[in-house]
Amino acid sequence: MKDKPNYFWEAFNARPLGMPVPPNWFGIAAFGLLGALINPGLWLVGLGLEGLYLWTIGRNARFRNTVDATAGFTDSTTRYEDLLAHLDSNTQSRQYEVEREAAELVGLLQPAEAHASQISDVRQMAWLHLKLLAARASFAEVVDAAERERRKLEDQEASCRKRLTGDLDEELRRSLEQQIEVITSRHAAHAEAKRRLEIVDAELGRLRQQIPWCASRLCSPPTRTPSRLSLDALSASLNEANRWLKDQRELFAGIESFTDEPPPADLLASKTRAAAHFEEGL
Repeated sequence: MKDKPNYFWEAFNARPLGMPVPPNWFGIAAFGLLGALINPGLWLVGLGLEGLYLWTIGRNARFRNTVDATAGFTDSTTRYEDLLAHLDSNTQSRQYEVEREAAELVGLLQPAEAHASQISDVRQMAWLHLKLLAARASFAEVVDAAERERRKLEDQEASCRKRLTGDLDEELRRSLEQQIEVITSRHAAHAEAKRRLEIVDAELGRLRQQIPWCASRLCSPPTRTPSRLSLDALSASLNEANRWLKDQRELFAGIESFTDEPPPADLLASKTRAAAHFEEGL
């Protein structure tokens, strides 16, 4: 992946359109001469103004977007790296394996004169797999926490219900009933997280089978020549994955990492990178 641009260094060398030399350099040279000819204290003034300039320009959103676009560095690239960083090594290896298989599938599609949209869909599938892994990690944390506190919640609920059988004043009764409502809501949230986890696991399994299945349909022996029928089957399979994604958006409600940004442009650009990472994880 590309290294993230250094926005402050880019601000130091920024050149507006049509200017051969960065205007910031003129300011540095001017204060250098003033300090040498008039008062060295002006160097400190220039240093302070330079720091303020770099801080202001380097943190400007429009300037950062321009630098990112020039460097080919996108928000999706940042998201890709962030998602990977929050996965354990075994889960990362699964993602690298999918990337490797997807890159091999793209290698079959390119000489077959497949549509650009089909190649893009393969990248989307690898990108979807990564976001599903991130979603699964979030759901798994909730499920693990639910298992740890399940007995505690059950004991609290039993205690509240037992106390409600006695002669209580209205305020205490209302407080106990509200506690039970909160506990019931937490049980429901835990059950929903477990349901989502099971659905994500099922879809992850389907995606891992789908890419090699598409490759086998695309180039089946003995000719190893892609046919129009195999390309149509590939498109249908990819469309199915995209439809599933749209239909299940509610499944990922509240998951910050599940967003609509496109995959990084170089997600499958290097089969060697993905294969190397996969082999490291074995």
